Amino acid sequence: MSTQQIPVVVLAGFLGAGKTTLLNHVLRSARGTRIGVMVNDFGDIGIDAMTVAGQVGSTVSLGNGCLCCAVDASELDEYLEVLARPSSRLDVIVIEASGLAEPQELVRMVLASENERIVYGGLVQVVDAAEFSATRQRHPETDRHLPIADLVVVNKADRVSEDELRAVHGTVRGLAGKAVVVDARHGRIDPELLFDRVVPDGEIEGQMSIEDILYGEDDPQAHPHAEYETVSLAASVPLHPRRLMAFLDGRPEGLYRIKGFVDFGAADPANRYAVHAVGRFLRFYPEPWPEGEERLTQLVLIGSGIDAAGLRKELAACELNGPQDAPDEHGMWGVLRYVQRTEDQPDEPQGVSGQG
Repeated sequence: MSTQQIPVVVLAGFLGAGKTTLLNHVLRSARGTRIGVMVNDFGDIGIDAMTVAGQVGSTVSLGNGCLCCAVDASELDEYLEVLARPSSRLDVIVIEASGLAEPQELVRMVLASENERIVYGGLVQVVDAAEFSATRQRHPETDRHLPIADLVVVNKADRVSEDELRAVHGTVRGLAGKAVVVDARHGRIDPELLFDRVVPDGEIEGQMSIEDILYGEDDPQAHPHAEYETVSLAASVPLHPRRLMAFLDGRPEGLYRIKGFVDFGAADPANRYAVHAVGRFLRFYPEPWPEGEERLTQLVLIGSGIDAAGLRKELAACELNGPQDAPDEHGMWGVLRYVQRTEDQPDEPQGVSGQG
């Protein structure tokens, strides 16, 4: 099994919300991360594609190791194949939806893709704080888009008063359910919310890069690390599959991403399980334990407004309590529902958990 699939992030929002500004910020912040960009243009002139790539047409290089192409929705699979080729050496693919696109259709197409080299990386919905009420009036479908988002970026937060921003947050949270909601100014969010940044050779993780110096600002709010929290934990005791699935199915509001490896002990002694969760999406990848490696569960949880101590307590409750606590013969069924099936295996529900 390959655990190095390329996450495909869908970036959506109505015209003027700031999608391209956010995307350009992410590209400038890429540093050692190779990003493939698909700009979903429906007009004759690909304005957004030209803004991002400087030209429209076939796949072009952005000069920083990233690639861009402008496509129609009908070409999505074709260009996913192109960008996901091993020769492209991409770490993440971002699809910028047209301002008039139906994001659920793009999400459905990504989830339905048979390309084994990609995995769904979440739906990011950008809203304009200053124009939110007017946008909902002009585009009532906003109320349909927000509930399927995994992350909502309330952009242009600096253009409204604190009271107005609180009102926008209240409405967004009411519509978006358990999606993570973060504020942004000029589209600046930390790319680590969307994908794992690759640290270039010779760079110390966390240090300022040339890009930071060139594009950074004195305003501390330009670096919104405070918008999210990361909780890392390791457990030497195997986890009970049923209790872990209960935790994942009911994961709390604000918990956006989960990644790492799980040890299920005697329930599957031959394999560890890589886990990839974003929003409501969940998938496991069983793979043989590396020879000589200590058997640990190692997880990283990323979210906004999360209760670190509470999460640690809930996950500690998933640990096995001795031989008498061994899972029954069907204990792994809940996990296996989210293991990607191969062609010779029967179809079972997998890919999107019942709750985000």
